[in-house]
Amino acid sequence: MDHTWFSLIPFTIVIALAIWQKRLLPGLVLGLLVGAFLLEFSVLNGTKEAVNYLITTLADPGNINIIAFLYLFGGLIGMMQISGGVKGFSEWVGDKIQSERGLLVVIWLTLPFTFMMPMFRIMMIGPVVKSLLKKVNMSHWKVGFTMDVSTSSVIVLLPAATAFVGFMVSLIEGGIQKHNLEADAYQVFLYSIPFNFFAIVMLIIGLIRTFWSKPSKKQTNKDQNMQQTDEHHRIGIKKELSMVKAQPWNLIVPLFLLLGLTLFLLWQNGVEKGATGIFNAFAKADATFVILLAVFITLIITFIFYMLRDQKLSETIYHFYDGGNQLMEAIILLVLVWSLSFVAEDLGFSKFIEATIGSFLPAFTIPAIVFLVGSAVSYFLGSSFGTWGIFMPLGIALATSTGASLPMTVGAVFASGSFGAMTSPLGDTTITTASILEVPLVEYAQYKLKIVSIGVGIAAALYLVVAYFI
Repeated sequence: MDHTWFSLIPFTIVIALAIWQKRLLPGLVLGLLVGAFLLEFSVLNGTKEAVNYLITTLADPGNINIIAFLYLFGGLIGMMQISGGVKGFSEWVGDKIQSERGLLVVIWLTLPFTFMMPMFRIMMIGPVVKSLLKKVNMSHWKVGFTMDVSTSSVIVLLPAATAFVGFMVSLIEGGIQKHNLEADAYQVFLYSIPFNFFAIVMLIIGLIRTFWSKPSKKQTNKDQNMQQTDEHHRIGIKKELSMVKAQPWNLIVPLFLLLGLTLFLLWQNGVEKGATGIFNAFAKADATFVILLAVFITLIITFIFYMLRDQKLSETIYHFYDGGNQLMEAIILLVLVWSLSFVAEDLGFSKFIEATIGSFLPAFTIPAIVFLVGSAVSYFLGSSFGTWGIFMPLGIALATSTGASLPMTVGAVFASGSFGAMTSPLGDTTITTASILEVPLVEYAQYKLKIVSIGVGIAAALYLVVAYFI
């Protein structure tokens, strides 16, 4: 079934049902089943194929690392909540925040401590920001957007010490070797960063919305209506957490321990892989596994730390499980999204996209077209890694055959993946943020799309103009 539009059917089902039902789960399940039936056209064999894709997804070490990280980090947050750490830190920070802008500024100020991985950052700052929202009456949507834009638009622009760098450089290296180009992959990556126009534009838009935008009463009312609908959800747990004694050190110690361990283990892992120098070590390290390892060690030490501070072990364990279970919805959605991507690939999705874009186009249009088509695909995939994996070989091939700027085309590929990760309802950042802030996922994604569309238009125009003159 290579080179067929059938590969678009599963994604179309997911998006259509998500818009109709305002829920992502039914569309993902149906999309996965339909995709499996297109490969094995019978009810029993198609169902078996769907289950096989789920098993394949769960057998992937990278996916398991992310799932384990989400659950363990959720458990750590649950422990910090029942110990009074989140409440204490929120009260301490809350005394210094007097306005909506103050809360948004705090989100940006956490960047130097949480830049290693998007979900790592969202998971670290989300619970604290959520508790501060009780003091500052503002839109959950706006807060979520600020969290996401300060995450996705910044981390992708950093040249080291993130979960992205090693993967990004390896994709460029593969394209360079395939076309026998005389270029250094990491150097091309560095040169491509200024050409990630989408991330740069969204960073500017995010800062403008932080410092110069006015509160949206309409959106705030929507948040309040949403909260009233769910006011009885987990009422017992919420009452218990409201009665704990505020102890900010029960949050500060574990988080700084986690940050220190993460940076140390990133360096150590990179050195073990032959890196020389701290930045080279950060670039070569397996950030996803390292962050999981850091969370695991932090959990063990935190258990001991809380016991020494007379925190009841039974309460700590119970809220560890409760915290992890709060992210089960996000974990299930991610597993289904990854499985759906496997199905689409076996249906010939990437080859269909390749066949759609020819090498007959003028050189100066290549970066803009790669960015726009890649953005559309990334919205359906919801994965920056998946989009980069599909479009990097295509982008380098088009740049080589047409004479287009290689760094700009590579930057356009990375920009297209950033769009999907930031905007798609299938994206892990969107799913995690919506889960933590308890906002409707599809409506939240639609809210972000309206803003991000401006950034897409500006970025596409920049690619055309800059490429034409260069």
